[in-house]
Formats: sequence, structure tokens, C-alpha cells
Amino acid sequence: MGTDTSDTTGAAGAGPAPQAARPPSALSPSRAGDFMQCPLLYRFRVIDKLPEKPSAAATRGTVVHAVLERLFDAPAAERTASRARGLLPGEWERLLAARPELAELFHGEDGAHDPESLARWLAEAERLVERWFTLEDPTRLEPADRELYVETVLDTAGADGAGLTLRGFIDRVDVAPTGEVRIVDYKTGKAPAPRYREGALFQMMFYALVVWRLRGTVPRRLQLVYLGSGDVLTYDPVEAELRAVERKLRALWEAIVLATETGDWRPRPTKLCGWCDHQAHCPEFGGTPPPYPLPVTRVAEGGVVPGQAAQGRMDAAQH
Repeated sequence: MGTDTSDTTGAAGAGPAPQAARPPSALSPSRAGDFMQCPLLYRFRVIDKLPEKPSAAATRGTVVHAVLERLFDAPAAERTASRARGLLPGEWERLLAARPELAELFHGEDGAHDPESLARWLAEAERLVERWFTLEDPTRLEPADRELYVETVLDTAGADGAGLTLRGFIDRVDVAPTGEVRIVDYKTGKAPAPRYREGALFQMMFYALVVWRLRGTVPRRLQLVYLGSGDVLTYDPVEAELRAVERKLRALWEAIVLATETGDWRPRPTKLCGWCDHQAHCPEFGGTPPPYPLPVTRVAEGGVVPGQAAQGRMDAAQH
């Protein structure tokens, strides 16, 4: 899933109390996806840092990822499904100790702890872990890196006058004896339909771009492992595609900078709005965003409404 806490805190009810708002200075795959989905959602998460309700599915994904990472601590012969299942309760307890609010996911209507609900949740996590063993053989893998933090800076002006920092966490990096690099990402959901796979690959192309800029070599393969459906999607990028991704990110960042400086963040209604935690603050649902916490340093240029200009840049970034 590529843990993504690199450019926002306070989302999903996690982390310390929100700090004073400041202009964004970095971009991760998830936050780039937020802006492309809905600029106002990006603002709520990155600038306002509005809290979000914890999700049972997302929490399960976090625990499953931790298990798959920790399993490689064991010698190859001991990387069994039984061992992986045995790691689940401990990883859940470790996460719960760090985020006690997650206990509320398994409370009944009366507010009391519901052990049956927790047991069902852990059983589903077990099924996801077991399915992984039908897709990959960990006894034959020796990852070069797990949960690898990567960061690079593009030479483009950011909101603070510096370059644009791209950052994130890669689930797994495999390096062949020949030096070829494979980037692997685990997904606990189901594989998307073919027409939606471009969006799913965006995160991987983002990581491939960062790795290319850091190491000077285009990754040989990108691999998405979908534990929810038992599918493995692979893609072999080429340099021209990564240059196109870089251009897209530059255009996307220009749109983010413009919205930051004008304070004009437009909602972009889609079917995904029904899943959003911020409907109470969204004009599309009759809500009002909180007061903008950053200074407005830029106004409309050439008679163009700021929101329209930002939308134009974002549309350019989509292509």
C-alpha cells in the first residue's frame, strides 16, 4: 500500500494534534491522487488537516502490510503461512498501542468491546495473508528493501520557493543479481477493472520516477499484488513514460501552488463523494469549509477566476 504519512498529519484520526497550517512542500502518491480526485479534499487533508474516521479496511491493510514486512525477518525456510498468521495478533496489538482510538472499530452499539467483531476482522486478515502465499513464494525472495522511504527533489519552484519534493514509502524492492530493480506494492483490496488500471499504476509510476532519479536506472518491473482478489498486475516502464509522469507532476504542483496562493480550492464531485468524511464541510453537500488558514498572496490573473485557472492546470496534469 506504500505507507503514506509523508506530507500530512492528523488524517484518519491519527498522529499528534494538528500543527499550525503551512503551505504544502512535498507530494506523495496519495496526496497527488487526492488533488486529482478533488482539490478541496486535498486542502482538507493537507492544509486544514481535518480528522477522519478510522476505517476497519484501512486498518486491516496496515496490519497485513506489517505482517508481510516482518515475515522476511525470519530465515527463508521459516517464512510459512502458519508463521505469518501467528504474527497477526501481535501486529494488531502493536498498532493498537500506537493508536488506541482504533479500539472503537470493534465496539458494539452499546459502546462495549465486541470480541466477535474483532475475531471476524482478524479472520479476514488471515485470509488475505494466506492468499499472498498463493501469489508469491517468500522462501524464494530476499528483498533488498522493505518499507523503503524514498525522496527526491525536482528542480521546479514549490510553494515555498524551493524545489518540489517527491516522497513516499515503497512496500518492497527486489534487486536481481543482474541489478534489475522490481518495485512491489501490496493491495488488500481487489484488482480494478482494466479501464481503471491506469489510475492504479499511477502510484507505481510515481515510485518508479523517484527510484530512477535516485539511482539513475529505470526499474525493470512494477508489480501490484492484490490480496483481495488474488491478482498480480505487472508493468514494465520505459524512460519516456517516466518523463511524462514527471511532466504531469510538475503541472499538478503548479495547480496546487496556485490554489494555495489564491485560497481557491474547488470541489470536484464524483461518485467517490459518498465515501468522503468531509461532507459537512463541503459546499456540494451544503457545508462550509473552515476559514482558510493560510495568507492569500495571489489574485486572479488576466480576468481568470483562480479556481478555473487551477482547474486548467489540473486538467493539463491529467494528460
